[in-house]
Amino acid sequence: MTLESATRASAQISLVDLLDRLLGTGVVLVGDVVISLAGIDLVRVQVEALITSVRSELAQGQDEGTGVR
Repeated sequence: MTLESATRASAQISLVDLLDRLLGTGVVLVGDVVISLAGIDLVRVQVEALITSVRSELAQGQDEGTGVR
């Protein structure tokens, strides 16, 4: 195994660990996109998203006694 392939393998493991941690705790994404022409707003998109795993939400709900059925 070369140094480059070892570095690449550790980077992939780190990415998987990062995604697991983010989905386990949840991530909130918020963003705005505005398309304008000559200073006039033509299109405005506002995005708010909560990304989490269903398994963690179910476990949390059952711990609080409000489990999803």
